[in-house]
Amino acid sequence: MSDLQSSASTDETVHDQRGQVRRVVMSSLLGTVIEYYDFLLYSTMAALVFGRLYFPSSNGAVSTIAAFGTLAAGYVARPLGGVLFGHFGDRLGRKSMLILSMSLMGGASFLIGVLPTFHTIGIAAPILLVVLRLVQGIAVGGEWGGAALMVIEHAESDKRGTLAGVMQMGSPLGSLASTVAVLAVTALPDESFMLWGWRIPFLISAILLAIGLYVRLSVVESPVFAQAVEEASAVKSQRIPALQVLRRPRALILATAVGIGPFVMTALISSHILAYGPAVGYDKSDVVRTLLFTSFTALVCIPLFSALSDRLGRRTVSLAGAVGAIVFAFPLYAMVGSGSVLVLTIGLMIAMVMQNALYAPLAPMLSEMFGTGVRYTGVSMGYQVASLLGAGFTPMIAAWLVDLNDDSSIPLSLLMVAGAAITIVGVSQLRESRGRDLTSDISSTSV
Repeated sequence: MSDLQSSASTDETVHDQRGQVRRVVMSSLLGTVIEYYDFLLYSTMAALVFGRLYFPSSNGAVSTIAAFGTLAAGYVARPLGGVLFGHFGDRLGRKSMLILSMSLMGGASFLIGVLPTFHTIGIAAPILLVVLRLVQGIAVGGEWGGAALMVIEHAESDKRGTLAGVMQMGSPLGSLASTVAVLAVTALPDESFMLWGWRIPFLISAILLAIGLYVRLSVVESPVFAQAVEEASAVKSQRIPALQVLRRPRALILATAVGIGPFVMTALISSHILAYGPAVGYDKSDVVRTLLFTSFTALVCIPLFSALSDRLGRRTVSLAGAVGAIVFAFPLYAMVGSGSVLVLTIGLMIAMVMQNALYAPLAPMLSEMFGTGVRYTGVSMGYQVASLLGAGFTPMIAAWLVDLNDDSSIPLSLLMVAGAAITIVGVSQLRESRGRDLTSDISSTSV
């Protein structure tokens, strides 16, 4: 009888653990959806709206570059968010920081939706817009690393990529949600869209925030972090996690390098294309619709490539994506320049497949590079510095280069090649990390 009771108790424990993992994955997915909905929504509106409403100029190109400058401000803040949230996440735990990051993002986005324009309050408008964008950047800087770790540190070693792939679907889902929202409001007459329609997607953030917080409050702390706290006081006695990471910067440098390629591609095919497409003859709404197809492509490819990284290795999948990006960089912009919406859509979908192969292994790869006591900090700093260098300035630089070269697409292809090449260099310096024991130590790295 006791054996039967023991077996039943074990089965119940396993069932509870699996249920908790499912809740963690769902919480991380939903949190990532909300964060990227808000963050990417800003990227879209920077191309469509903010130049005219917050940075008016007689030169349209100057307004666009200025609007993309505020976009870059959010990326500048992301490494700061990674350091701040990483520090407290490595000291106090992952869950509380994720609740805070979600609250900051939702609140900032809602306030953008009610922010007066330059014509109403003058110079205060763009200043406040930049401040809110900085808050968004800080929030995203803490969200991705924490969400990834909650999944990775709950998962079995041979399922980290698979489960992280579900979490990382939040990026295309957030992009899809923001694109649908933008499509809905751009269907309004232009005057109504510019006057009040563009605000609606930002105001929806308040509803998404309430749903996200409800789900996130139901999950438990990372068991890997909890074990580290129980077994030793080492976590709390660590020096400042960021200093620990910087003392041996090789892992941080390589984590940044492997992330630059996918971020450069994201900036080019999801943000800058919204300005470049209409400049070469496409209707604004047609370009926005193509992003729906790229989002659906990512919904299939991200979990696929993440799962493949459990079987083939993180390095193999990432290198394949980087090589594909280099090969396709010039054909992509030839397709963009064709004038055909169908050809444009196919080109961007193919490019998204390459981007997804680069992006999908990042969560498990970066998580396996750092010890428990510095993991939140290391992962967040590597990912967010890569986002700053790869995506933060790329739309602004791309817009400047296109204007400088009479709308030529050659600089855009070269930017894509350069980003993928940096990733290849970074990945080639890494040891395969698949299956690494995440509880082995507190602060060392595996590179």
